[in-house]
Amino acid sequence: MTKSILCTAQVDCSLCPKISEGSLVYRQYPQGQHFSAEKCVQNYIIFMLKGEMLINSNEYPGTTLRSKHCVLQAIGSKVELLALTDVEYIVYRFTELPLICEDRYKEILEHSEAPLTYTPLVANAKLQRILYDIVDYFNEHPFPCEKYLELKYRELVYILTLYYPLRQISAFFYPISTYTESFHYFIMQNYDKVKNVEEFAHLGGYTITTFRRLFKNMYNVPVYEWILDKKREGILNDLQHTGQRISVISARYGFDSLSHFAHFCKDSFGDTPRSLRKRAASGEKITIIKEKGDDSAREQDE
Repeated sequence: MTKSILCTAQVDCSLCPKISEGSLVYRQYPQGQHFSAEKCVQNYIIFMLKGEMLINSNEYPGTTLRSKHCVLQAIGSKVELLALTDVEYIVYRFTELPLICEDRYKEILEHSEAPLTYTPLVANAKLQRILYDIVDYFNEHPFPCEKYLELKYRELVYILTLYYPLRQISAFFYPISTYTESFHYFIMQNYDKVKNVEEFAHLGGYTITTFRRLFKNMYNVPVYEWILDKKREGILNDLQHTGQRISVISARYGFDSLSHFAHFCKDSFGDTPRSLRKRAASGEKITIIKEKGDDSAREQDE
């Protein structure tokens, strides 16, 4: 009896709801393929397999990536790519790493500091074996299974975090902390200066779609909900703890009329601005009653 050398799948995966959503992808492009500079809406790692590719970003300005090179580009960073030859590579996109050893990753971040010059990480033997195993899987399965690939995410991250010297891998992951901090700083410095999401996105140089996705990935709530929550907190604080005129407070938070401001306060706190101020002066604690996801919030987002 002849034994089969390769095990082949016995099911049709084309209609399965667990088909991969593209967090891990295998790419092949001809020489000359160009991807214009654009901001990343997730963190991603490029694992080069074959050929040469030019990457241009703040961390890797005009850097040529070759076989075994790995680079990480953080959420919010701007990246341009050009295939100098025919190329093959794997891209892993993520918002949060699927960690097996959280203590090791905390240690990596604690020691993370900017290198004098960014240089691509070189894939070690263990990492190369996983990468080529992933390539074989993609070649054999036109409809890759997300559940299976989740195991590969964890395996990739496990090798990256535990099989490289601390100083080397800390420098590799450093961009995540810097871009996270810079985006958060931009949000906190400007959220009270904009009237809507479109203005917010434009201020940061993002398209509206990219900005919403980037924000949701980082804060886990839609932009309009977050802005309204901050607006309510600020208004409530000003009404309770300052003597500023109501018209001044209304104008600061972008309301086009006092009647609109009064309506917002009734919806959010249950009373008019003047009444809220009197109740606060008498010692009553005012709370926010408006729930997230309502029609008013959606109107502010448009």
